[in-house]
Amino acid sequence: MEEKEKALRIVIACGGTGGHLFPGIAVAQKLRAMGYRPLLLISRKQVDAEGAKKYEDLEFRTVPAIAKPRTFSLRMIGFMWKLMRTLVESRSLLKKERADVVLGMGGFTSLAPVLTGHLMGLRTYVHDSNSIPGRANRLTAKFCTETLLGLKEAERWLPGRVCRVVGTPVRGEVESAPGQAAARATLGLPVHGTLLLVTGGSQGAQKLNTMMVEAAQAAPEVQFLIVAGKADQDRVAGLATGMRNVTVMGFCADMAAAYAAADGVITRSGASTLTELSILGKACMLVPYPFAADNHQYYNAKIFSEAGAAVLCKQEELSVQRILDFIEGILQRPDERDAMQRAMLKQAHPEAAQTIAQILAGEEA
Repeated sequence: MEEKEKALRIVIACGGTGGHLFPGIAVAQKLRAMGYRPLLLISRKQVDAEGAKKYEDLEFRTVPAIAKPRTFSLRMIGFMWKLMRTLVESRSLLKKERADVVLGMGGFTSLAPVLTGHLMGLRTYVHDSNSIPGRANRLTAKFCTETLLGLKEAERWLPGRVCRVVGTPVRGEVESAPGQAAARATLGLPVHGTLLLVTGGSQGAQKLNTMMVEAAQAAPEVQFLIVAGKADQDRVAGLATGMRNVTVMGFCADMAAAYAAADGVITRSGASTLTELSILGKACMLVPYPFAADNHQYYNAKIFSEAGAAVLCKQEELSVQRILDFIEGILQRPDERDAMQRAMLKQAHPEAAQTIAQILAGEEA
């Protein structure tokens, strides 16, 4: 193990959002198990600091997170200046760490380390989880030895690039999620009965949260666990005052247990969320965030819907009746729910983190 740690230094740029951070952590966990000592680069955002806290066995460093403005914008001047400074900082860091390989997990936090690694002659990779790669990843891919994809549909957006479909990594705690009864006990939820998990993310979830409380009023026999987001927690808790079948959280630190506890999930359709749900085989209604770049969440959801693994409902079409239809037509019908769960499991790539770790380490079978 000591020899491997000295022989190869792998840097993973994975900050900015949970969708970039947690897949990066999953790859790092596999590398650690293989005897390597990866370094994870995260942004200085609070979401990264919170997410990294529980992984004391992993090594993190912070780098500036830079969001690219519109190309024909005066803000591009500031962006280019920040990018140059970050490139200089990245070069210093990669040289100091004697990096051999750089992996970017997406977003503009990945661009500078990957570009710097490319200019230094290192092996470089970028991973994209979505059906439509983001602008940052389409740019970063130009400087990569290989582009790693979560979904095959993304290939057509990367002409001329060397691509490989590997799936999207999930953290060890998702792979080893507890059974349903144990998960419910952990979260203080009723062990028996139908449980619906609702998580709209931090962006634009107010309408979804409100409708869930209204649906809970119409379906008192169903337990609702609503992860409302910290900004909306108090409002949603107020709406649910006195309702014994509703539990409201602002933030859930153990989403693996929340997923495991649920019979079904209503959620957005970010790639990492879909990956975790496919690993666990959960019946879902997907309500894509309508303002996601290139409407990629809709196209992510469409892939799962067409495979029979989820119900797709656009936000503008969401209603209490659509929610009740999902509950009554899927969750409360064992045959329908089981069929959707099996279809969801077929979308999973449980080996993704291990595959990526082996590619980085040069230990492919």
